[in-house]
Amino acid sequence: MHSSSEFTYFAYGSNMSVRRLVVRLPSARVVATGFVTGYKLAFDKLSKKDGSGKCDCEHTGNGGDRVYGVIFSVVHGERAALDTFEGAGKGYEPLSVRVETSTGGVYALTYVATKKQPGLQPYHWYKQHVLVGAREANLPDDYVRAIEAIDSIDDPDSARSETELRAYSAT
Repeated sequence: MHSSSEFTYFAYGSNMSVRRLVVRLPSARVVATGFVTGYKLAFDKLSKKDGSGKCDCEHTGNGGDRVYGVIFSVVHGERAALDTFEGAGKGYEPLSVRVETSTGGVYALTYVATKKQPGLQPYHWYKQHVLVGAREANLPDDYVRAIEAIDSIDDPDSARSETELRAYSAT
């Protein structure tokens, strides 16, 4: 799946968007899509920067729960940058998870929330990143519809919203 100079990363939130991720991690390349079992997608991670809800791969232990996402191969030299973007130690912690793919299971690095607050809502632009990635990856229709159904809110910083969505204006 990848060379010894690379590691496997499972993105399930805004980093599923290839256009968003490659700006942050130029070496990132999609290798598969898949899901982790016993977890659910939640938007309860408290953003320290803006107070909105960000994605969490929340452990439930329920075998019927799944979080879908994209498996990327990333060069080891970009791991520190990924930790920074993911907020490792500042609201997220790295975790190795088994991701089921069409060709079998693979272990990958992901990040789970540690600073959570139930009832949070994402900003519209953040939810858009997640939806763009989910659609690009051709995740199951019912899963995409569930994300679409998540209530989101306006970002009071309209300049940030415009900046965040600029990557998609050419499409």
